Amino acid sequence: MAVLLLVILLAVFFGFTNGLNDAANVIASLITTRTATPGQAVTVAGVFQIAGALLAGSAVADTFGTLVRVSPERTMAVVGAGLTGALAWNLLVWWKGLPSSSSHALTGGLVGAAVAEAGAGAVRWVGMNGWRPAGVVAVLASLAISPLVGLAVGWGLTRAGRRVLGRATREVVGPIRAGQWLATAGLSFAHGANDAQHAMGMITLVLVARGDLAFFDVPLWVKLVGAGALTVGTVSGGWNIVRTVGEGIYRLRTLDGLVSEAGSAAVIYGAAIVGGPVSTTHVVASSIVGVGAAQRSAHVKWPVVGEILGAWVVTLPASAVIGFAALPLWRWIT
Repeated sequence: MAVLLLVILLAVFFGFTNGLNDAANVIASLITTRTATPGQAVTVAGVFQIAGALLAGSAVADTFGTLVRVSPERTMAVVGAGLTGALAWNLLVWWKGLPSSSSHALTGGLVGAAVAEAGAGAVRWVGMNGWRPAGVVAVLASLAISPLVGLAVGWGLTRAGRRVLGRATREVVGPIRAGQWLATAGLSFAHGANDAQHAMGMITLVLVARGDLAFFDVPLWVKLVGAGALTVGTVSGGWNIVRTVGEGIYRLRTLDGLVSEAGSAAVIYGAAIVGGPVSTTHVVASSIVGVGAAQRSAHVKWPVVGEILGAWVVTLPASAVIGFAALPLWRWIT
């Protein structure tokens, strides 16, 4: 029981760091455009993240819960080591103030731990969960495609918005700001629907391995724990990352913030429906790049974009190495 509680606490802490890192993605544009104060922004984000986690099903949790194939008695050690790899990476990038992907980190940590336990055969590389693609290949495809979609949506919506509002007066500022509130709520809901399920999947997996659950079905209390951890992390705020997202890539204005948030929400929630883990960080960042490129490409801070892309590439292998290295310790603990 003590080891189970330790793994659950580790999953909760991982969910907290997920929210801490992703707070910027959810609230940065609302704050940067001065549409809301930080307190107002995190309140809206917190409420709608909890709603998304509780109401949007558990397809993403199912995907993460089926990534590794090890014996029940070794599942606890593999999950513990995988979470260690993901958590260590999340804390490092938070300290550096660099947006990074918790989905990448958890995938890498689990793969590294599973390979250390039983080789490449312990990883579910391809497969299906009902009608949904599953396995590491499906996760990587989702993580790779979603930023490209975010960029395209940000670019397209910005071009369309500028065309429609090209002759508009300042009277449209009020409705646009109201739209930003709605877009932030939608993005927060989508974030809860996708990212809160990381911790849910890990907790449910170890409960099944221990025999506390007969099959993989996320209990209500696990949903509440996952939602709460993500929300507390968001409320705590990664303010150094807020500056990177809201100003470091492209200086957002009111319409830019609305476009970026609305487009990102659609991409992230669409992925959650089909069980595709996506990086909220990279969807939002790429949508901001699309917004900037549609207006003033030269004003996009491409070196910062390069740093984020570098983190995108490094996160999975780095967390995999840490997960691999952490497994002997978890074998001893369990």
